[in-house]
Amino acid sequence: MTDWSELPLFPLNTVLFPGMVLPLHIFEERYKQMISRCMEENCPFGVVLIREGREVGGGATPHDAGTTAVIAGASRTKDGRYNLVTIGSERFRLLATRDDLPYLVGSAEPWPLSGSAIELAHQRAKSMLASFEQYLNLLVKAQGHRMEIEQVPEEPRALALLVAIALQVPMVEKQYLLCRPSVADLLRAEQLMLQREKLLLEYISDTQAEQWEGGYSGYLAKN
Repeated sequence: MTDWSELPLFPLNTVLFPGMVLPLHIFEERYKQMISRCMEENCPFGVVLIREGREVGGGATPHDAGTTAVIAGASRTKDGRYNLVTIGSERFRLLATRDDLPYLVGSAEPWPLSGSAIELAHQRAKSMLASFEQYLNLLVKAQGHRMEIEQVPEEPRALALLVAIALQVPMVEKQYLLCRPSVADLLRAEQLMLQREKLLLEYISDTQAEQWEGGYSGYLAKN
């Protein structure tokens, strides 16, 4: 069970969502201590996006919302480093932090996605399925970036979290998605981002095609 009053925190330049797999390589001494404690006590730690500061060395000021990470697999190197596989579990809000330990510790409260407006969430999920699949196809064409997704879920919460994980947008926008109060609100925010990103990817694909055709025509003219 998560101790929300003594949650070890790991500020990172990434946003973790519930259900998301996050591999980590732990090499700083303070975080090795934190992971040792989590493994001994069988407790999660909180992943929070850095608002100010750096991941390595020094202090970092985190955003006030994050997701707990459960350690699903761990190995340790000869020099004491950890290679972890973690999975996002529960969203939380930070109430306070303290830095009297080598690593940051927070007092937090669970912040589950609201399931209100169920009918609206189902409507938005249904309308977003096609847009999401188009987006995934455009990622391959424009960036060569293929995501291995066995099956896109239709259930609104599961779909909303999958889209949040898959969207290739800046971390500040990922944090915005993480902080949406309900499934319906999250789906709405994602639909707007998908529309924008699809236009951008279509432009990139069209530009690349024009450049390729221009280069090929020039090659034929010379030969």
